Amino acid sequence: MQAALQQQTGEKLIRILAFTLVISVMSATMFNIVLPEIALEFNLSLSQVSWVSSAFLLVYAIGTVTYGRLADTYKLKNLLTFGLLFFALGSMIGLLAQQYWAVLLGRVLQAAGAAVIPATAGIIPIRYFPPESRGRALGIAMTGLALGSALGPVVAALLVSAVHWRWLFCMPLFTLLALPYYRKYLNDTPVNSGRIDWLGGGLLAGAVALLLLAITNQAWMPAIGCLLLFALFLTRIHSVPDPFIKPGLFRSKRYSLGLTIAFLANGIGYSLGFLSPQLLAHVNQLEPGLVGFALVPAAAMTAVLGRKGGQLADQKGNSYLFYLASASLLICFVLLSTFAGMSPMLIAIILIFGNVGQSFLSIALSNTVSRSLPKEQIGVGMGLLAMLNFVSGAIAAGVYAQIVDQGASIRWNPVNSHPEATVFSNIYLVLAVLHVGILLFYYVQFGRTKHAVQKVNDLKQTNREEFI
Repeated sequence: MQAALQQQTGEKLIRILAFTLVISVMSATMFNIVLPEIALEFNLSLSQVSWVSSAFLLVYAIGTVTYGRLADTYKLKNLLTFGLLFFALGSMIGLLAQQYWAVLLGRVLQAAGAAVIPATAGIIPIRYFPPESRGRALGIAMTGLALGSALGPVVAALLVSAVHWRWLFCMPLFTLLALPYYRKYLNDTPVNSGRIDWLGGGLLAGAVALLLLAITNQAWMPAIGCLLLFALFLTRIHSVPDPFIKPGLFRSKRYSLGLTIAFLANGIGYSLGFLSPQLLAHVNQLEPGLVGFALVPAAAMTAVLGRKGGQLADQKGNSYLFYLASASLLICFVLLSTFAGMSPMLIAIILIFGNVGQSFLSIALSNTVSRSLPKEQIGVGMGLLAMLNFVSGAIAAGVYAQIVDQGASIRWNPVNSHPEATVFSNIYLVLAVLHVGILLFYYVQFGRTKHAVQKVNDLKQTNREEFI
């Protein structure tokens, strides 16, 4: 009876979460298309104004693992209340800003509040759904992410065509509509009553911040500082009784392998959102608005199929979904390598395979990682997963940008007949090969899926009792 009531609450919460994710993702990406306008208004270079996006992602990544750790000790509804109100505060400051520093401050405060949302997205499916139906919940959350990705550029383009770009700061205010529902339905009780190791958390945050700065600025000093702070962080978690992250968390082979595969796969998948717009803009000569519309079909199809991916994970197992996702991604990368430089409509269709595959992959890996976590470390464990996804994306973006800037004189895919798209064709071909390597690694570590359905059925009763 108690489990049934909790799952009914979970059904309501996961839909509220999907709505919140739509707004959050839109808010994170909408400013990308107005950076030239901001630069013009404040007489800044593109590198200076890029901090509007970079600062947001930097604080967002750090905040995700911080909120995750806090969720193991404090009530999630209180953290969400604080985060969403902070999100709204940053929006108001940005809306009223007349100087660039105030715009930047608004974005930083937005990120400090918005970071509670991805942390929540990793926690609610675990706390409110038993393992046998958790995939569907993750699929609904993934639908929110996909919708936000699809709507962000389109809504931003429509808004700035009618009003000043500052009105983009108003979008996060819609998340306040969800706050009363979170306050009503979230009834979780923290399972960890220990103190928060703020020094350890600060060392981890500093290390991540310096790593991202080193990547975005291609500088050695932040990289050295990152290594120093990370060494101090490792020393700290082994020397205090209640560290920010318990070292025992990484002794779980399944968790550590899940993080590793997710880090590598997300870095490869990041190419779909980073390289594809550059391909369409530089090779196909599309205007920014048309580039955004070209990406909509893939994001829309991902939103439509997100729940189906979760259902497949529940019915046939995470490994089955992982292999299906990998096949879809491989088809996408091979086709992109072959047809890069051809019709934008064809590229838009090919990207459907990639976006849907990456979405399914995220569901499979999140589900796998979630099952390896003890209850008292769910928050920080899923927060680390989300943070590593941001870090891998930042590293991948830096690598891809460097390769594109250098260009390519040799065509590795002989079928591609567009010299101006050679560098993109080569990258996609290499990514296909790398993903085959990840697929083999996953196969070796997690085994065959021949008996996956039977194993899931055998574990259902045990998992249900553990969930209760």
